[in-house]
Amino acid sequence: MQIPTRNSIQFNSSQLASQIQGWAQELGFSQIGVMGVDLSSAEAGLLQWLADGFHGDMAYMAAHGLRRARPAELVPGTVSVITARMDYLPEDTPEGWQAIEFARLDQPTEGIVSVYARGRDYHKVLRQRLQKLSELIAAQIGPFGHRVFTDSAPVLEVELAVRSGQGWRGKHTLLLNREAGSMFFLGEIYVDIELPLSRPPGDPAMDHCGSCSACIDVCPTQAIIAPYRLDARRCISYLTIEHAGPIPLELRPLIGNRIYGCDDCQLICPWNKFARRSALPDFDERAGLTGQQLVTLFGWSEEDFLRHTEGSPIRRIGHERWLRNVAVALGNAVRSAQCPADDAPMRHALAQRAEHPSALVREHVVWALGIAS
Repeated sequence: MQIPTRNSIQFNSSQLASQIQGWAQELGFSQIGVMGVDLSSAEAGLLQWLADGFHGDMAYMAAHGLRRARPAELVPGTVSVITARMDYLPEDTPEGWQAIEFARLDQPTEGIVSVYARGRDYHKVLRQRLQKLSELIAAQIGPFGHRVFTDSAPVLEVELAVRSGQGWRGKHTLLLNREAGSMFFLGEIYVDIELPLSRPPGDPAMDHCGSCSACIDVCPTQAIIAPYRLDARRCISYLTIEHAGPIPLELRPLIGNRIYGCDDCQLICPWNKFARRSALPDFDERAGLTGQQLVTLFGWSEEDFLRHTEGSPIRRIGHERWLRNVAVALGNAVRSAQCPADDAPMRHALAQRAEHPSALVREHVVWALGIAS
């Protein structure tokens, strides 16, 4: 198929698609897919999810309405969507890593940061490499219209990935891949050139979850209310990252020692025995974020927080929400202490923040100390 570019240079779309695959691999991407712009069959589900209020405080999801499911309206001129997958497990991740991570949850005084957030901010990593991929395409065919997305705009990432042959939607609503599980990031390039599709339009993705309900059963807050249906308002990742206000009282004890995100539904998933290590050093764990005591993390000043989270996705929640999250975890740790001597350092750390300037922090400190507000 011959497609004219903006400067009327002709190119072979099949050959270009093959080149894109090669360039993407060199840039650290694990898989590339291509789909068209028809997501009309996903619109009803999106509207129902929004109508149910499952998006919580994430008003941007409702603000863009159906443009999330209409690539050509979100970015006028879009003809094809290139989807990219990038594995993020650190290169030195040991065998049996899921059991190791579950064991961390049984250490109540240790703060747990989601695996994906222990290295460099993936938004920056993917955006730079997707932009580089766009530049390589332009160098081959000439200027073309495009826009890069890395979880930074209202696009239906999982739906796009499924329809471009990257895998299927698991019951936890995340993308699953038979060769790589779910421990990866997704990114997209909306382009105004026609490329060969990775899957025929309308061809349903094969679901390999079967009768397994492990992700539903393990969710600490039962946020997965039914297969393929997530109430974000109950999700620990939402509560500790996206949610800006007080964490609902009934959910605080269920958060345990998770202070940024939650991996439980992925840790329990059988398909993640195939999760791949990343060759990129960007996702290697940073010192100070893994195996750290809650008392130490709660003692960080705002300057400490900014220094330790420079270039990290954690920085975007800010110091106030960081203290809120750690206060909840400390409260749960205090309640799990075997004897008064065990919880003394934690109570002391909380008391030090009892008169914090932020009402949000004070509220969670009061709760953690068990003092009636």
